[in-house]
Amino acid sequence: MINAKSCSSYDDVLLLPKYSDIRSRSEIDISSDLGGGLQLRLPIVASPMDTISEAPMAIQMSKYGGAAIIHRYVSIERQARMIRMAHDLATDTPVVGAAIGVTEDYLKRARSAFDAGATFLCVDVAHGHHVLMKEALASLRKVFTADVHIMAGNIATIEGVNDLADWGATSVRCNIGGGSICSTRIQTGHGMPGLQTIIDCAKTDRNVKIIADGGIRNSGDIVKALAAGADAVMCGSLLAGTDETPGKVMEDKDGNRWKVYRGMASKEAQISWRGRCASHEGVSTTVPYRGAVKYILEDLERGIRSGFSYSGARDLTELSSKSEFVSQTNSGLSESHTHILGRKW
Repeated sequence: MINAKSCSSYDDVLLLPKYSDIRSRSEIDISSDLGGGLQLRLPIVASPMDTISEAPMAIQMSKYGGAAIIHRYVSIERQARMIRMAHDLATDTPVVGAAIGVTEDYLKRARSAFDAGATFLCVDVAHGHHVLMKEALASLRKVFTADVHIMAGNIATIEGVNDLADWGATSVRCNIGGGSICSTRIQTGHGMPGLQTIIDCAKTDRNVKIIADGGIRNSGDIVKALAAGADAVMCGSLLAGTDETPGKVMEDKDGNRWKVYRGMASKEAQISWRGRCASHEGVSTTVPYRGAVKYILEDLERGIRSGFSYSGARDLTELSSKSEFVSQTNSGLSESHTHILGRKW
């Protein structure tokens, strides 16, 4: 059966500016309560990737109001050490997530991470609308009480959100194949444009939170995702290349500096963490070195607050209720960007 429908990516739309009586952006509350004791002052979660989230990223994300999820591509013992390290080096008690899988020793990893001080768990698989996810969530809920936040995903449909919520997820990562280093849609032919995924999934009637994961390139995309119904966003490439990401800073003979950033479904990542490549659905690349992540987070927060102001929204609830999307053409997209640098005088 062919059931094609119009689908929107982030660049396909703009938010219509609305009347605002907000006199100062300090009036705006961009915090998000994700349930299960997980509250974020900045609705950004760092992705559980081995080139993004380890203890240094977790410390800084928590300090600035967000959270990071310590990746699972290491031994159980090493992941637990990373979680404890985040606690040992932070002034305040940090918000730290821990990723687990759905096979083999995932229950042992979950218990180890939680005992080490993880604030929440993230069941981290590429195709979350799956029987193994159903079985894993059922098993996890037998071990952990309902007040423990369990994030799960990824999915791309409202049916996926509803099922994962029914199976025990507190929040669901929504989007398949939209990340900057992900090639799932090309390799498999499956997926949904990122913004349309959020629009569809936010229609759920379940008591579950929506995490927009993948394809977020700037603060404007974050505002669009939140306006479409997301409760928070998950980012990888936006945070890549910073001091807090794992890996060394490399430098060439011309003084250019960079760091490695790779998808966990890339050939390089799979061989690194499990010794073989099962399915090549991502790439490994380098990104420019960008300094401390705090400057990126501060800039993103300013952009998000400004976005709320343009919609006349003082909080997340008002943003999603007041927002109105309008379509833009390719010419409109070009016009939206700064374009003097490409002008021929």
